[in-house]
Amino acid sequence: MGITPKLGELGVVTTRLEDAINWGRTRAMWPMLFGLACCAIEMMSAQAANYDMSRFGMELMRPSPRQSDLMIVAGRVTRKMAPVLRQLYDQMPEPKWVVSMGDCASCGGIFNNYAIVQGVDEIVPVDVYVAGCPPRPEQLIHGIMMLHERIKHDRISDWA
Repeated sequence: MGITPKLGELGVVTTRLEDAINWGRTRAMWPMLFGLACCAIEMMSAQAANYDMSRFGMELMRPSPRQSDLMIVAGRVTRKMAPVLRQLYDQMPEPKWVVSMGDCASCGGIFNNYAIVQGVDEIVPVDVYVAGCPPRPEQLIHGIMMLHERIKHDRISDWA
């Protein structure tokens, strides 16, 4: 009985190596928990049952940078916290991606003063910006889907 009669003549599947690797990268992305302000509540609710980021292969937020390949910076980053953010980013294995969640992380938001970093892209390279104050979980999921589309088009020549 088994699976063989159900396959018919579809015994061989071919694909490009790049496509297989990029498919695996998008389906097994492990985000690092890095919530700094009110955006962190929305990030946590995106992981909860109503929105369920687990369906995209993101089972849980990792507490360690060595287990993560996606950093979601949610909230305002102070000048005192900036070196810690950079150190955590440097400890993440390659390939690694960054999502800037919320206006505070993207451009400083309403906090235009000396203590707040006016955009996390001053510290780490950002792949996707998610706008809002705070952005809804749907917006974060949309940003992650945009990152998935970007990863799907990566080429082996870009990896070096």
